[in-house]
Amino acid sequence: MTQMNRRPTEFPLTMPDQPFAQRTRRVRGAPASMIWRKLFVLIASIGLSAYAAYEMFQVLSVSGLTLLEWALLVIFVINIAWVAFAFVNATIGFLSALWSLRRKSASVSPPDIRHARTVIAFPIYNEEVESVFATVAATARMLSGAPSQFECFILSDTTNPDIALKEEAAFERLLAEAPADVAVRYRRRTINLHRKSGNIRDFVTRWGGRYDYMIVYDADSYMERDTLVQLVSEMEARPHTALIQTIPQLVGGESLFARTQQFAAALYGPVLGHGLAWWAQNEGNFWGHNAIIRVKALAEAAGLPEMPGRAPFGGHIMSHDFVEAALLRRAGWNVEIRPGLGGSYEQGPPTIIDLVIRDRRWCQGNMQHMAVLLKTKGLTWTSRFHLITGIFSYLASPLWLIFITVGMLLSLQNSFLAPDYFGKGASLFPTWPVIDSERAFALFLVTMGILFAPKIYGLLYGLASREWRRTVGVFGTIKGVLLEVFLSVLTAPIMMATQTGAVINVFLGRDAGWSPQQRDGDGYTFSDTMRHHRGAAILGIVLTSAAVIISPIYAAWLAPATLGLILSGPLSYWTSRMSAGRAARRGGWLVSPAEADSPESFELAKAERDHFTGLAPLTLDLLLHDRAQQKHRAHLVDSFWPLARHEVHEPLALARARAERVKSVEDYLSCLTPKEAMALLNSNADLESVSWRLAPPTKPSRAARGLRLVPLRQLPAEIGARLTTRTGTDGVS
Repeated sequence: MTQMNRRPTEFPLTMPDQPFAQRTRRVRGAPASMIWRKLFVLIASIGLSAYAAYEMFQVLSVSGLTLLEWALLVIFVINIAWVAFAFVNATIGFLSALWSLRRKSASVSPPDIRHARTVIAFPIYNEEVESVFATVAATARMLSGAPSQFECFILSDTTNPDIALKEEAAFERLLAEAPADVAVRYRRRTINLHRKSGNIRDFVTRWGGRYDYMIVYDADSYMERDTLVQLVSEMEARPHTALIQTIPQLVGGESLFARTQQFAAALYGPVLGHGLAWWAQNEGNFWGHNAIIRVKALAEAAGLPEMPGRAPFGGHIMSHDFVEAALLRRAGWNVEIRPGLGGSYEQGPPTIIDLVIRDRRWCQGNMQHMAVLLKTKGLTWTSRFHLITGIFSYLASPLWLIFITVGMLLSLQNSFLAPDYFGKGASLFPTWPVIDSERAFALFLVTMGILFAPKIYGLLYGLASREWRRTVGVFGTIKGVLLEVFLSVLTAPIMMATQTGAVINVFLGRDAGWSPQQRDGDGYTFSDTMRHHRGAAILGIVLTSAAVIISPIYAAWLAPATLGLILSGPLSYWTSRMSAGRAARRGGWLVSPAEADSPESFELAKAERDHFTGLAPLTLDLLLHDRAQQKHRAHLVDSFWPLARHEVHEPLALARARAERVKSVEDYLSCLTPKEAMALLNSNADLESVSWRLAPPTKPSRAARGLRLVPLRQLPAEIGARLTTRTGTDGVS
């Protein structure tokens, strides 16, 4: 207990900032990727895009192109290139996923992993304590007796004093029940530099030398025991691999929105993941969690420097995972994606609002990758493409909105404005602003086909999968796809509007900040939901009104996009309800295999939550009065403050200064800010100093010590009586 109660002795690794402007030394001997696969994807995507662009040109150029038509064509080509790549990736992924269902894995002797030291890192930030610590407890219990050396290390970046004290209480309870052969550790950073990437970096530079591998969890991650062991085996067998990324499935969704995303990830995720793994090969990507990393490679090749300038484009790199994967690959390490490795899970956002909040932060991180692309030399083209896809996943939304707007302006021009039939030069024939309607309709059908192809592939994959047929059934799979497609058609315009707003905010220089994700549904009232979506609703009303003015038929064509915008508030509120999710479950809608046959890791974590209910954490008030409690928790406080020699941590300095100006603990607590209270909790010496100043121990009275006052004139008689008593009792002469 005492040994596990302490953080281990530090075994630091150097993790230098990687230079953007120069190449790094590459690891020799790593197997090369098959270039023909990447060329095939590139050529197929370009070919499909060129076909769609040609058809669009033919649609618009019946009588020559106007300026608006040229603008429409250019935007269409950019958008269709993204859609074409997604289609090609999904097609390859579908074929690869079907092949994986038929292929039997060859029996290979697993490597000896008894001496491999693996740490499972749990970076957390103001998370729900019961849930996180239950997951740690379940993971440690699962790994007891594993054929390798595992440790669980909670890396807290919590800044809320109440949550921090609750984490300490939960850790004490965790220690009391943890298995003896899986050590559990806890470290809370004193200063939260560079968010999650800084949290991991602090761990690597202080304890990284103790471990061969690190498996990174998110606050809502779950992984099966066999998956964890297999990841270690895979790394041991591949000395040139720095990172293996699993494709986590969503689990535990209770609201209707969470269940929809859970179903989609389970059905379409394997198709898209197999496609990505097929062409990326040894140049895959990293999504920040549910992956195993070679600690030495991460330290040597993936230290992230700060970007020049201010947020949102400058400062620390927010979406660190993509950049870390690119830097590892630049150094010659393999980065692999394993879609066939099951047993990896996470929870998704329970509401559209929570997805939007998370998306805003991800949008800023991906936009920041523009600067990474421009400044970083030596990246492979595949790594650059991963960064570009991340950027375009958010730029696509404003581009589609611009496409709709330009198309509407073009329709307005054709309907109301007098065209310049003969132009400025001499011409025998007028220039009519017309389009080829039949060709336009055919192109629309082709575009819809490649847009919905991944969903069709997912359905076919589900029908071919024995697991889906066993757990969900053929009819249940078809039902789920129909409802998921219906809901995704309605929510896609909402995401288009919110992502457009996120991109605009980033370019306006507004920082997204850092806030923990809500994990449960039913967290927003109807009025809150309507307020969050009022911008999208107004946009939908404006687009619908303009479309009706142009033509009722045009408004009908635009309805799939505008209807979701107008109904964004009620739709978001309805899908956020857990009651709607439970009703869908009872009706057999949106059931995924992970729900029908729940993973052991998830079920164990749910069962462990009961052990962390009813925690009675200490309070700062109690700590200031009780020095015994201060000593009891001293081992939980990290003594490392990453400050330069003459640097001062302002919240801690203010906490010290305020103690000089008050006379009681009550006054002191009333004037402390949360940051100052957090700094005080993170400094044992200052907590003790303030405690002695404001709550000194009271001297017990003489009566309390068993003494009685004797008048001075009676003192000789009193002394004599006591001497007589001692002589009689002890036999002393």
